[in-house]
Amino acid sequence: MASFSLLPAISAASPASLNRAFFPTRPALNLKNRFAVRSSYAEAGARDDYRSATIDVVADVKSERVVVLGGSGFVGSAICKAAISKGIEVISLSRSGRPTYTDPWVDQVTWISGDVFYVNWDEVLVGATAVVSTLGGFGSEEQMKRINGEANVVAVNAAKEYGIPKFILISVHDYNLPPFLLSSGYFTGKRKAESEVLSKYPNSGVVLRPAFIYGKRRVDGFELPLDLVGEPAERILKAVENFTKPLSSLPASDLLLAPPVSVDDVAFAVVNAITDDDEFGILTIDQIKEAAQKVRV
Repeated sequence: MASFSLLPAISAASPASLNRAFFPTRPALNLKNRFAVRSSYAEAGARDDYRSATIDVVADVKSERVVVLGGSGFVGSAICKAAISKGIEVISLSRSGRPTYTDPWVDQVTWISGDVFYVNWDEVLVGATAVVSTLGGFGSEEQMKRINGEANVVAVNAAKEYGIPKFILISVHDYNLPPFLLSSGYFTGKRKAESEVLSKYPNSGVVLRPAFIYGKRRVDGFELPLDLVGEPAERILKAVENFTKPLSSLPASDLLLAPPVSVDDVAFAVVNAITDDDEFGILTIDQIKEAAQKVRV
């Protein structure tokens, strides 16, 4: 998942007295709206000739506009790419802004460099129909609580304040760990973020809990082929799951038994959550893969 470092403010926070009339509060959630415009010159008293015939115009209007927090990271960039492939308008907010690589889809994303703690949300959330957060990372206990928890809580509340109808959070599988391990800042931060999403968006918030996410990850100009490990492991664990199920109740057993998840499956599951109004709540590993398949088909 993308690490979102805490930086000084790059822009002032929006004033509380901002006139909300300029920002849509409940935009439509359909991927495309179709509308017809019918006009008749005859109705306006024009001469009844070829110019007065009824004009039928049917247009497809892109109505989905998603903001991806951490969109230049491993998971975030996959989400941006998948959303673009499905005709969704994408805005990314991250510390690094636009990626350095030159894939064709990159030019179709609006890249904003900033920090969720200080960003001017007026410049980010205008017209958005959903916010997707991939924020998270490792560090000291306090750093993990702030990056995994507080940063996401800030984003959820900003989205709610601006009337964004859906919030999607990339969280993490708990690996069946004992409570004393789940008390670390990483997991407590993630669960705090989950609670905020599900309380502020009880009927439209989506939390994805993948295990190890594999794919081709770019690090400092190099590509790490995590799929060379993750993909075979996923297939093997799928093949033997009937034999390993009795072990799933053992503490920390999922450290070995939880199947890895393709970054593309995570991305397409997010796209499904963006476009499906009936999708909400927590998605397990298997449910992430099922949701991704709906979009792939």
